Amino acid sequence: ERYGRRSTIITSQIPPAQWHDVIGDPTYADAILDRLIHNAHRIELSGESLRKTRKSSPKNA
Repeated sequence: ERYGRRSTIITSQIPPAQWHDVIGDPTYADAILDRLIHNAHRIELSGESLRKTRKSSPKNA
């Protein structure tokens, strides 16, 4: 219902090239990728995770 009408934000640690393996059914994977990848703005990040470099702050500070 949202296709072509609203924006949808999706984040994943799995690249779209591997979604077929994760989803398992090639028909479903093709349908999902067709709707998500067509007209998509993709941002691929690289580099070290910020979670590794941030120090934990005390929760009861």
